[in-house]
Amino acid sequence: MMTEKETFVTEEGLQKLKDELDYLITEKRKEVVERIKIARGFGDLSENSEYDAAKDEQAFVEGKIIQLEKMIRNAKIINTADADSDVISIGKTVVIQELPDGEEETYQIVGRTEADPVQGKISNDSPMAQSLLGKQIGDEVSVQTPGGEMRIKINKVHVS
Repeated sequence: MMTEKETFVTEEGLQKLKDELDYLITEKRKEVVERIKIARGFGDLSENSEYDAAKDEQAFVEGKIIQLEKMIRNAKIINTADADSDVISIGKTVVIQELPDGEEETYQIVGRTEADPVQGKISNDSPMAQSLLGKQIGDEVSVQTPGGEMRIKINKVHVS
């Protein structure tokens, strides 16, 4: 039997998952069922694109509900309070510099459900985060990227 993967989230991120699940169960599911009822009234189901679209949406919503339930069940709250302040771990913010003379960039390492690269939040599963986890200020690290290997230096680490 395959074990389910932990979902690393902040308290805020867990609440967002719960809110989304609640919305899908209490509102979206009902909307889709209503769309199916209306589409059935259009006649022959074998040539009814509205019915097919509503059934596809129903399958998507039900799949998303299952996915969210699994993520919530396997949620592990990110707790940086007791973590060594100089060691990079999930939940911490890292200031890095591409070597030899790149600009400083700031990233917060979060669980995959909260990743948002545009906002500087990278998934703990990303190549960058995997290269940084467990490292400390001053360390130089090689990161494998789709564009090739890059060298970075860790300049700062702090709790977000």
